[in-house]
Amino acid sequence: MSSLPKCPKCGSEFTYEEGSLYICPECAHEWAKDAATEDADQKRIVHDAHGNVLNDGDSVTVIKDLKIKGSSLVVKVGTKVKSIRLVEGDHDIDCKIDGIGAMQLKSEFVKKA
Repeated sequence: MSSLPKCPKCGSEFTYEEGSLYICPECAHEWAKDAATEDADQKRIVHDAHGNVLNDGDSVTVIKDLKIKGSSLVVKVGTKVKSIRLVEGDHDIDCKIDGIGAMQLKSEFVKKA
C-alpha cells in the first residue's frame, strides 16, 4: 500500500512522485509535495444555493420539493431544518427532518435561514 496522498482533484490512489511534485496518472493533475500537507489542514467550505457559507449547527430552509427515494414522502418547499451537520460526499448535509427522520441533503437545494 502506498503512503502517497490521493489526488486532490479526482481522488485517485495511483499518484506518483517526480522530483518535488506529485502527479496523478488518471487526470494529469500535478501538485507540489508541500501543498499536500496544506490541503489536509484546510476544511471543506460548503455553500448554499445562494452562495452563503454553511457551518455545522446552522439552520436551513429547503427551496425545492424533494422526493424521497423509495418512499411516497416529499420534503416540501419551505421546510426548516435545524442543526445541520456537514459531511463529505455528494449529499453534503446530514440532518433530521421533523416527520421524516434522518436524511442527507445536497447543499444546492437549501438556503441558510
